[in-house]
Order: sequence, then structure tokens, then C-alpha cells
Amino acid sequence: MGLFDKKYCDVCGEKIGLLGNRKLEDGNLCKECAKKLSPFFSERRNSTVAEIKEQLAYREANLDKVAAFTPTKVIGGGMTLYFDEDKRQWLATRSRNWRDANPDVMDFSQVTGCTLDIDESRHELKHEDKEGNSVSYTPPRYEYSYDFNMTIHVNSPWFSEIRFQINDDEISQRGGAAYREAQTKADEIKELLTRVRDAEREAVLEAKAPRQSVVCPFCHATTMPDANGCCEYCGSPVR
Repeated sequence: MGLFDKKYCDVCGEKIGLLGNRKLEDGNLCKECAKKLSPFFSERRNSTVAEIKEQLAYREANLDKVAAFTPTKVIGGGMTLYFDEDKRQWLATRSRNWRDANPDVMDFSQVTGCTLDIDESRHELKHEDKEGNSVSYTPPRYEYSYDFNMTIHVNSPWFSEIRFQINDDEISQRGGAAYREAQTKADEIKELLTRVRDAEREAVLEAKAPRQSVVCPFCHATTMPDANGCCEYCGSPVR
């Protein structure tokens, strides 16, 4: 096939316009279908047509999760994290109209880790000498800037991490107000994600643990607590 031969999307079947082709491992993808993929997905070129179709089906089903998502806690700035603590779900998005963006809704149990890197950049300050040349100070002087970069590790078929910068603007003073604000926000995100991850792991271990009979302190019957930790006879809490 020639460079300018007509190409058709192997997912939707529509004709692909000039410069609109997104190559797949075994086919072609139009830019409209590519827009529907997860924003955290980066393996498009190494994906087959079948894998892309599978992800687009997942993204279509995700629309219902977004519609049912009710935020109970919000953290962030440029990248904002929303938590639905009742459904034990969360999402991350840069879009202000987040429902329209169809962000990936994930379960708390999909969080596998969270790391923070504070990157320091150094730029040497110089001045002009009598001849107008830019020269270093003696001793050299520098100005510094800091970026708070967070990586959330997740268990998903389509991506393994979500990377973003905590601070929206350049931070020029270590320990200054902007630096402390970014550190506080990063600590809050990390603490919450770690807490929900650990809670999910404990719930899984508890569910796998063998059930033991106890004596109900209310009706005094020997009972096996139900899933809510209540007596199977009188319904009172026994744990």
C-alpha cells in the first residue's frame, strides 16, 4: 500500500483522514477512537486491534461508574483526586468538567503503592563584567526550584501507574509557604491512599480467615457472626 492510500479504522470502520492515523501493532486506529482510550494508557503502538476494542468496551462501561460516582473527598490542584468513600472507589483527572472526561473509576483495592519524588533543579546566576561578558560570581551563586512529583501505582489491565505533579507553579524556596503547601497536599494524598489500600487488604484477610463461634452477650446464644459481625439469632453486634 502507498503512503497516501485510503486507510480505515480497524475498530469503528470509518475512513481515516490525513494525519489522523494512530498505528496499532496489527492495524490502524482513527483519532476519534484514540480519544476514548484511558488518558493513563501509553501502550497503544504495542496493542492489537482486539486489545483496543476490549479497552474501549471497558471505557464505555466506565461511563455508568462515573454517573454513579459521588465524591465525598477531593484533593489536588492540576491533577485532582476524587474519592467516593461509600462505594470505596476513586478517580484522578485533570479535567474541571470531570464527568464529561470519563475518568477511570477504580476501586480502593486497585491501589498498590504511592511514591513521592521532590525534584530539585539548580540554575547558576551570572553577571556582566566590565566588557559585557556573562561571568560567574565568586563563589558561584545558584537559584533553585522544586517540583513535587507523585506516582500512584495501580493494578489495572490498561496501565500500572498514574504520574502527576503536585505543585501547579514553580516553587523557588525550600521550606517556604508554597513548598510546605505542596508537601502537605502530597502527604494527605499518600496517607489517604495508603490507608484505604491497607484497609482493603485487611478486609480480604479477614474474609479469608476461618469463622469462629462466639457467645452473644445479648441473647447468650452460641452463634457464628454474620458478615456484619452480628448475632445470627438476635441481630445484635458481637464484635
